[in-house]
Amino acid sequence: MIGLIFGETNFPKEILKKIKQVKKRYLIIDLTKKKNFKKDKNFYSVSIGQVGKIINILKKNNCKKVLFAGKVSKPNFSKLKLDLKGIYYIPRIIKASKVGDALILKEIINIFKKEKISTLSSLVFTPELSLTKGVHTKIKPDRENARDVKKGIFTLSKLNNYSFSQGVVVKSNKVLAIEKKDGTQNMLRRIKKKHNYLKGVLVKFPKQKQDLRIDLPTIGLKTLTQCKRVGIKGVVLKNKQNICLDKKKLITFANKNKMFITVV
Repeated sequence: MIGLIFGETNFPKEILKKIKQVKKRYLIIDLTKKKNFKKDKNFYSVSIGQVGKIINILKKNNCKKVLFAGKVSKPNFSKLKLDLKGIYYIPRIIKASKVGDALILKEIINIFKKEKISTLSSLVFTPELSLTKGVHTKIKPDRENARDVKKGIFTLSKLNNYSFSQGVVVKSNKVLAIEKKDGTQNMLRRIKKKHNYLKGVLVKFPKQKQDLRIDLPTIGLKTLTQCKRVGIKGVVLKNKQNICLDKKKLITFANKNKMFITVV
């Protein structure tokens, strides 16, 4: 039995589909706002503040391993339903949330570890959703793109260790934007297209001090569509440290629009 702790995005749905295919026994702790998994017979609706309840559900069902997938946004702590363990642990969770949403899950992982519940990589059942090293499109990065990639990687590496940034956009060796707390898509919305041709790159790498079991950089068709809209020629990801949704559609779109997807 495995405990699936699911947040927002389509990634949890892909994991659930695969787990059902391999007939793995599971239960779902649904942390989504609209309770996306309420139709599943193995569904449990729990507040993120009910830490004791979550642990009791897992232990009652003999779940010694959990998997986190999907985005869990910072909740309104004043409105959370808390149990006794939630009251005990909530100061730590609030402190983590001030640094970034990903650290909320990281703190819960630490709590589970104390309860002898281990955390698996979110890709353990779906390794095919992670792109491996190489160029995955017909178009390859040119010399100017390679320079922009190098600048983007360097920029991300120099951010604060507790930065929430997974993405940076570089054009003509100039940093146009660095991802803020509101994510990659909002970063791309803030960029104004200055030319009618594609140029520059989006580099999406795990955050500094990232727990690679959770919250890996995710790219989908919407991301690539936004890149084209603002004149970005390609996307750069890190080897086996990414989640690529709708892979075939993504690569088809990139090829059709003369864009590249490369993994380093």
